[in-house]
Amino acid sequence: MRDLTRYPFEVRPMTEEEGGGYLISFPDFSECISDGDTPEEAIRNGLDALSETIAALEDLGLPVPEPGTGGSYSGKFIQRIPRSLHARLAARAKQEGVSMNALVTAFLAESLASHGSEGKRP
Repeated sequence: MRDLTRYPFEVRPMTEEEGGGYLISFPDFSECISDGDTPEEAIRNGLDALSETIAALEDLGLPVPEPGTGGSYSGKFIQRIPRSLHARLAARAKQEGVSMNALVTAFLAESLASHGSEGKRP
């Protein structure tokens, strides 16, 4: 029996357009997501979905990744920031003639390079 709690997961609040509540996803299983009204409910529902996903993979004779091995870096992460910072970033991006994503990526890359931290953990 697999210890499902060893698999990393991400829980994020969903927008009203998405229906509200919380979404859980598992980096090791891109096809496995669930949700709930609270983070705790999302985790419970997510572990049920993960159990079913693993059972389906096993039934099909497909490999089941070990915890922490399937999560490649997607190049995407979500970060909540204060509205005032968001406004400043948006204004600066407009001034520079680039998207806010491009601006923030450039800031992050410059910061990492100036601190000599490429390839090192914080």
